[in-house]
Amino acid sequence: MARVGLTTERLTRAGAELADEVGFDQVTVSALARRFDVKVASLYSHVKNSQDLKTRIALLALEELADRAADALAGRAGKDALTAFANVYRDYAREHPGRYTAARLRLDPEAAAASAGVRHSQMTRAILRGYDLDEPDQTHAVRLLGSVFHGYVSLEMAGGFSHSAPDSQESWSRTLDALDALLRNWPAP
Repeated sequence: MARVGLTTERLTRAGAELADEVGFDQVTVSALARRFDVKVASLYSHVKNSQDLKTRIALLALEELADRAADALAGRAGKDALTAFANVYRDYAREHPGRYTAARLRLDPEAAAASAGVRHSQMTRAILRGYDLDEPDQTHAVRLLGSVFHGYVSLEMAGGFSHSAPDSQESWSRTLDALDALLRNWPAP
């Protein structure tokens, strides 16, 4: 019998906290059961298995990121919107490293279509409308932004920029300046 007070939402949030503490790859139903001091079997009425738990954490992370991004983008356009959007990802990764990793989990097509990932794409495309990009260039630009944001954040979190000057914040600002310039002067095919 499941312990009173355990719900799928509570377990998902606890799993997300665990991911931030020990890393997303270390999150399992067994680790979560230890956290609540219950038997693993008592959690199976709330989550199917560790993959289900990880998917739920990924969906939570995508939702949190989308909410933050929407708040940051309100009333902004152009470079201000680009910078605000990029900073949301960087700040979220710093505050919630396990959840940030979870947001990169490959979801099945049905889960992906129902996730907040769709909102991320819509917000990115809204930013790009300010740069007057048509398809397929808009899709190329969405992929470029995602690659740069994720690549920079991943290298920074791994300590890749901590060994030399200038500091990482200065490089981040210059990277966003360069992205803005590139988007304003997108090359013709």
